[in-house]
Amino acid sequence: MKGKPIPVVAIFDVGKTNKKLFLFNEQYQIVFERSARFLETVDEDGDHCENLESLRLSVFDSLHEVFRKGEFEIKAINFTSYGASFVYIDKDGRPLTPLYNYLKEYPKKLLESFYAQYGGKDKFALETSSPSLGSLNSGLQVYRLSKLKPAVFKEVKWALHLPQYLSYLISGQAYSDMTSIGCHTALWDFSKNNYHKWVEDTGIIDKMPPIVQGDRLYRATFPGSGYLVGSGLHDSSSALIPYLLNFHEPFILISTGTWCISFNPFNIDPLTKEELHSDCLSYMTYTGKPVKASRLFAGYEHEEQVKRIAKAFQISTGKFKQIDLDWTIIEKYQALDISDELSAFSTIDLSHFGDYVEAYHVLMMHLVKAQVKATTLVMNQTGVQRIFVDGGFSRNHIYMGLLAQAFPNSEVFGASMAQATALGAALVIHEHWNSRAIPNDIIELRYFRAKQQTH
Repeated sequence: MKGKPIPVVAIFDVGKTNKKLFLFNEQYQIVFERSARFLETVDEDGDHCENLESLRLSVFDSLHEVFRKGEFEIKAINFTSYGASFVYIDKDGRPLTPLYNYLKEYPKKLLESFYAQYGGKDKFALETSSPSLGSLNSGLQVYRLSKLKPAVFKEVKWALHLPQYLSYLISGQAYSDMTSIGCHTALWDFSKNNYHKWVEDTGIIDKMPPIVQGDRLYRATFPGSGYLVGSGLHDSSSALIPYLLNFHEPFILISTGTWCISFNPFNIDPLTKEELHSDCLSYMTYTGKPVKASRLFAGYEHEEQVKRIAKAFQISTGKFKQIDLDWTIIEKYQALDISDELSAFSTIDLSHFGDYVEAYHVLMMHLVKAQVKATTLVMNQTGVQRIFVDGGFSRNHIYMGLLAQAFPNSEVFGASMAQATALGAALVIHEHWNSRAIPNDIIELRYFRAKQQTH
């Protein structure tokens, strides 16, 4: 006899490379996982972009597979995906254009005339808490469509950020959400806490669906379906949710990967011109509160320099995973003038080092110095007591030891959890589908102590 189906929440986690479906049980353990990858397609200019039709079919195929199994009872569905991408749908819900890549080159003249109209690049960037990033300022993608393809723009019923489009596929409801709007989109005026004036001036406001909070749920459109559907979240903001729900004293989260992003949800000071020029920006929580953040391209730099060291010492890059922290090497080089510029190590002649272990320690000293500079930008006077590091560098003992030494007044933790981004999207709708309390062991923490200075 078959057992009773397990109650679960289904989370679609759509990255640039991997598209995943996770089922979490009521204890937030992953009980099912399905992964898909598709070939990119090209837009009308020949630029690479996401295959929207493959993505749409994958969502339905994944759900059908789960329903066929009969082992699980889906109580709710939510979505998280990369931001800075719009899907333009017509009155029948059909996409009108390809899903343009956020790295697509932005027309220079169009951008210059836009900034001139709204007080110049710096003023506009300050008002919208969005560094000037071309197509990565996704609101300007909508502006480009309105100016360069007015006939298509006229047909647009709703402009949906990708997480909300995925939700629309299941719920049939068009919504906007604050985590997507508040992520370097150039759409939001942070001082007025409303859409920026340009969104109204251009009529783009009429293409923006109603804004809802990220913890709301809606009925699915399919007849007889008993599950509820969330409105979707931007992935960076979703990954912050488990920390916001578990820790209430001021903290900073350094989320490490190709980009290392320092989030301070307790710093509500408006961005300054200097901060913007240093690659700071504001994100938004699902409740609509600003989160000051700084970005550092440190994961990418680490990867490039590891290849350079490996080549110079004729070893495989796998060797670097086995290097442990050696304070004698740190002390040997600490007297040097270690630059806080991210690219500084790339100019150092590697023949100065006795071996690859020394070279790698000095690389990490440079990376952490740059990280400290970036993280300090968002620290302000909130009395940050804890710094959490998640992602790849949280498992790097040299990085973590040096970071703990650099922030002696804060407790530094390496944090790990299963699929933080998907977990955030599940936790945010917890009370709607899960009758149990949120478990207190979702985040695994490892404390890193600074080396005691010897006198």
